[in-house]
Amino acid sequence: MKSNRRTRRLQVVAGGESLLSSAGGSLLMATAHRVGLDGALREQLRPWTSSRATHDSGKVVLDLALAVALGGDCLSDLAVVRSQSDLFGQVASDPTVSRLIAVLAADREQSLAALRAARAAARQRAWGLLPVAAESGPVVIDIDATLVEAHSEKEGAAPTFKRGFGFSPILAFLDHGEGGTGECLAGLLRPGKANANNAADHITVLTAALEQMPAELRGRVLVRGDSGAGTHAFVEHLHALNVQYSVGLGGWPTILEALEDLPRQAWKAALDPDGLPREGAQVAELTRHIPAGTGKAWPTGMRVIARRERPHPGAQLRITDADGWRITVFATNVAGGRLADLEVQHRLRARAEDRIRCLKDTGLRNLPLHDFAANQIWLEIVGIAADLLAWTQHLALADSPARTWEPKRLRFRLLNVAGRIVRSGRRNWLRLPRAWPWTPTILAGHDRLRALNA
Repeated sequence: MKSNRRTRRLQVVAGGESLLSSAGGSLLMATAHRVGLDGALREQLRPWTSSRATHDSGKVVLDLALAVALGGDCLSDLAVVRSQSDLFGQVASDPTVSRLIAVLAADREQSLAALRAARAAARQRAWGLLPVAAESGPVVIDIDATLVEAHSEKEGAAPTFKRGFGFSPILAFLDHGEGGTGECLAGLLRPGKANANNAADHITVLTAALEQMPAELRGRVLVRGDSGAGTHAFVEHLHALNVQYSVGLGGWPTILEALEDLPRQAWKAALDPDGLPREGAQVAELTRHIPAGTGKAWPTGMRVIARRERPHPGAQLRITDADGWRITVFATNVAGGRLADLEVQHRLRARAEDRIRCLKDTGLRNLPLHDFAANQIWLEIVGIAADLLAWTQHLALADSPARTWEPKRLRFRLLNVAGRIVRSGRRNWLRLPRAWPWTPTILAGHDRLRALNA
């Protein structure tokens, strides 16, 4: 049946200079100020700000991070922030921004250290307001690599193992499970041909991640990684740091031999993340079945645990699979506990894939610059944007379903809502549409941030 109602035709005109298209970005601005990110960037980037400069270098970097958090993926997308000066203040022009990136890239080591110091200072303040420091459980760092395609001859781009062309950055995230913030602690840009088992790269990104954390929390760290992290050099480094770890292992000959010698009764029922039995999956400890005196010795206290289940239809079997079972093996130095619980804890490292997907929705899908050093600066700005989103969700939106939304939904419902600047009583007011379903969420977020300031 046809409706009798007709959509009223609209006449589209220009005007209304006080209108904003990213009014929800006010939450990002308020969060940046609350955790001191704006001041930290201004202080750390002072050496790259000329005494005659109109725009502070720290403010330029913060504006870029805001543009990325709002959905931008190149320097020119800063125009979205620039066009809303009533909300974001005066924003530098494209040539000014390009010159600053070039200057930072020319002084890459020092500028990256300054950017990371600013992030660490803001993180310490943010964590002082979050339950991370108050909890007693492990602080989980997930390390994983990903591929970023390049569609032109950019410096450092190379063929990848998936027959693509681009880069293979390695990243470190905080776990975003129960109570976790999911922050991107560190990132290392690498050519696409970089080896997945490069222990030096894993050590570099872990070192940078640990430097982002308050010193008093580093003794509670649990490092998780896939088989790329399961190398002798990296495990020995973790052992020397005296941190807990849970890393995947490949098809080492000693492991294959241990699997062959493992008695059938050694396999125990596996669990799902909710603690319920997982049908068709089993776990077993291989530690005492691994032949002694063969190959390079692993650190003392390391346990080797295997999990097996029937592969999904069409899945390709691997070298460690036997008798139709899909078998995965990991190493850990976590003492005690049920095998099934340790296996669940290790398998949850796959949540890093969620964070990588979110990061690719926040500026990582494209490395927009030609020079490798400039793209390293861009990767650090992407990390700042991801931090800002995470802090906003955990400080301003903690009591809302929006705390767990991924960036795309967060932008669609909150950040990119329209608003109007109204000047009254010598004050500027940001008015949001009353009928917008998520206006109360934005208002509640600002109330929470103001309460934190009190």
